[in-house]
Parts: sequence; structure tokens; C-alpha cells
Amino acid sequence: MAKVVFLSTTTIMCSLPSPCISITISRSSTASSKLHLPLTHRIHCSISTSHPATDKLPTSSTDFSVSGGAYDFTKATTSLTNELISSSKKVTLLRHGLSTWNAESRIQGSSDLSVLTEAGVEQAERCKKALENIYFDQCLASPISRAKQTAEIIWQGREKPLVYIDPLKEISLYHLEGLRNVDAKQIYQEEYKIWREDPANFLMNGRYPVRDLWKAARDCWKEILLSPGESFLVVTHKSILRALTCTALGLGPERFRSLDINNGGICVFNFNTRGEAMLEGLNLTAHMYSDHVYPG
Repeated sequence: MAKVVFLSTTTIMCSLPSPCISITISRSSTASSKLHLPLTHRIHCSISTSHPATDKLPTSSTDFSVSGGAYDFTKATTSLTNELISSSKKVTLLRHGLSTWNAESRIQGSSDLSVLTEAGVEQAERCKKALENIYFDQCLASPISRAKQTAEIIWQGREKPLVYIDPLKEISLYHLEGLRNVDAKQIYQEEYKIWREDPANFLMNGRYPVRDLWKAARDCWKEILLSPGESFLVVTHKSILRALTCTALGLGPERFRSLDINNGGICVFNFNTRGEAMLEGLNLTAHMYSDHVYPG
């Protein structure tokens, strides 16, 4: 008995505005003798895209051809404010330029003895150029010299205020500060090992510095998100940047070393009016190796 192969075709069509997508699914099968070919089925769907205005992010700087327009993330993440904020916000986080202790591989912590190198100043200038098309309502920075210098270079020529806040200071590492990593590893072997491998349980002078950093990051987010304005630039240090990024994403201090941020690297977050975060960019560095300018 002869076998015949036939195709069953289903077309799924959507009534969203153009351009829309039509999906065709084919299934092969076999039958003998008498055949009953199925009709083509069309499934029409209608999806409402309207949302309350308070749930939306600003659309002026969003390239939907790249993002697919997936900008609404109501209740998808944890609120950092636990209250409604005045408007959706965009926060650009930036790590300071290369410092003298960075170049010497020394543990910096909250010490104010490390300043920008010539290369670090050049990196700050590159950041300034890269961000020139972006309007910021305010710049917040750590008052520690290497971050303060970076912020002053980037913010030069802008009329809006440059504000220094203590929650953006770097983690305090007490007697490890100023030591080269190779020396700290040799002198304080067990302590250094915990700092590198289990930072959430790193205990020093009766405190857990990384856990303290997480609290500082949450306080910092509240200060930023409850401030008037919609676009903020934040200039600070790697460890507090790690904490800011992780707390925004709902990650605990045990994830402290799960990401890295280069000198001059940029991270970008969008927040809806519930204070919920969406990460737009992590450790962006194109501007450090080219004349790349980010769109406003």
C-alpha cells in the first residue's frame, strides 16, 4: 500500500500595528489509502499595549529597533525605595579613572592618598567626551580624591550642581589599605584569602565591610531615586559600584566578585516609578578605546 507524505500548515497572525510577524508551522505525517487534508487554520490575536503612564520609562532616548520596545517591567524586580517616586529615572554609574594605587596594584579602600595618574586624567577626559550629548539633572560623586577629580573633569562646563555624598565612598579596609596586593597576601594570609574568596564573611575590626557596603548602596539608591530630576550621573569606586549594581538586581553580598568594572567603565540603570531597576548597560568601555559618544 502506497504511503503519502502531507503537510499540515498553521499560520499565526497578530493584529499588532505593522510591522508584524506571521509564523508558519509545518508538520509532516504519513497516511495510507484515503487522505483527508486539513484546512489551514488562522489564529488571530489582539494584544493591548496600553499601560498606566506611571509604569513607563522615558522613551525619548530608547532605541526600540534595538530593544524591541520591551521597556515595561512592572513588578518584575524589587523596589529600592518601597514607595512611589516622582518620575521614572535613568542613572549612569561611572568608575573613576586610573589612580596611582591602581597602577601600583595597592589596596585602596577608603584611603584618600591615591590620586589620578596622567592616564587616569586622560580617561576622565574620554568619559567627558563620551557623555557630552547626555543631559543630567545632577552629578553625585564620592568625595574621595580619585573619584572627585574624575567627576570635576567630566562635569566641567555644566551648569547643574556637582554634589559629593558620603554613601558613595569606597569600602574601608583598615590596615590593608596602602599595601600592595602581593604583600597583603603574604602578611595577612588568612584574612586576605577570606577577602578575596568569601567577601561576604570577611571580618575586620569587628565589622563586615562588604555587608556594610551593601547597606551604604541601598541608602545611596534611596538618596538618588528620591531626588528631583530624571537623569543622574554617579561617579565613584569599583567596590561601591559592585554593591550598587548587585543591590539594584537583588543580589546579596556573596555576589560581590561576580562582576567587574574597569576604570572609566559605565553602567546604566533605568527605574520605573515604583523604584524597580532594569540594567541597560554593564561596564561599557567603548569610549575608552575610541572616540565613541553615547547618544543623548
